[in-house]
Amino acid sequence: MLSVLGNRVYRHLLAAQVVALAGTGLATVALGLLAFDLAGEAAGMVLGTALTIKMAAYVTVAPLAAAFAERLDRRKMLVVLDTVRAAVAVCLPFVTEIWQIYVLIFVLQSASAGFTPAFQATIPDVLTDEQDYTKALSLSRLAYDLESLLSPALAAALLLVMSFDSLFWGTSFGFLASALLVVSVALPSPKPTKRRGIYDRTTRGIRIYLNTARLRGLLTLTWSAAALSAMVIVNTVVIVRANLGLPDSAVGIALAGFGGGSMLAAFALPSLLDRFGDRSVMLAGAAIGTVTMAISAALFAALAMPLWGLTALWAVVGFGYSSTLTPSGRLLTRTAKPEDRPAVFAAQFTLSHACWLVLYPLAGWLMTTKGTEQALLWMSLAALLGLCAAPLIWPRGKHETAPGERIDKA
Repeated sequence: MLSVLGNRVYRHLLAAQVVALAGTGLATVALGLLAFDLAGEAAGMVLGTALTIKMAAYVTVAPLAAAFAERLDRRKMLVVLDTVRAAVAVCLPFVTEIWQIYVLIFVLQSASAGFTPAFQATIPDVLTDEQDYTKALSLSRLAYDLESLLSPALAAALLLVMSFDSLFWGTSFGFLASALLVVSVALPSPKPTKRRGIYDRTTRGIRIYLNTARLRGLLTLTWSAAALSAMVIVNTVVIVRANLGLPDSAVGIALAGFGGGSMLAAFALPSLLDRFGDRSVMLAGAAIGTVTMAISAALFAALAMPLWGLTALWAVVGFGYSSTLTPSGRLLTRTAKPEDRPAVFAAQFTLSHACWLVLYPLAGWLMTTKGTEQALLWMSLAALLGLCAAPLIWPRGKHETAPGERIDKA
């Protein structure tokens, strides 16, 4: 898996991703604690609303950014967006009102909505061999998982010696370091084969996506993964601080469990995908996460949950979550020709975050109005809905395609 690090451009891009994610991880913990500081036990609703705004920015901005990304220098675009994100992060420590969180989150995530699809679409242009790209996907997933594991642990350690709002400075540093690493390499910026109108460029990725059976199946599995992660991200701070009565540092420990399970999946996936294929691995991952979340609901109803128990449950959910989403890049790359990759990756970014747009506020509302057991149960049922729909929308046999095939006619 590490052989792809011999490619200098990819090595720098991965490093940029790692440092940016480390900063984002600190912000995730700090934002939850900021919400709890301002709203108390209603923090789930505040954080759910903030994350809903984040998803709304992703859904609306990503297609527009993808349309213009075809005409822009990719490296300059990524650097500018990283700089914007760093500037917003510097403002977060000075927030004193809930509405200020919402405004800053919208600006920050609008920049991310332009950055992430363009960054993801660059990787298959740098690593053109599919086996190398599969290894890169696992390393990318590992980077996300290390962020989920190490950033909360780092945040927990830092919170012993500083206030939570100081963590936002680490977020800003991460984005600036990412920009410097992107500047250090030359990135490919493939040009489209013909000029298209703004409507065609804005909607092309979504039209390709929805005309492809395996990607429609990917969307239903993304719904399942979003239901699982929404419960973890939105409500862990309330479970740990209000239900368990534990200190701020325990929030980082519980979230690290989710990241640790996801990291284990990243290590296992290259061999699992070679042996079983994308569809089988993704369905199994969604099933593991859904069943574990349902078991969590039963355990919370039956006994007093210790921190180690919550962390262990979140680790299994994280394993299922990572197994469900990591292979998505392989499916997207097979679907799109090089000139269409930014649009198709942006479509996945937009449609997947539309799932979180629904599920983040639902998770916060359920936690605030129904309590922990009911929130876990209903989010498990939401995940089950996507899991049951996937085999119907994406039948067996629709996942084997030639590399470079643009649209599955099924």
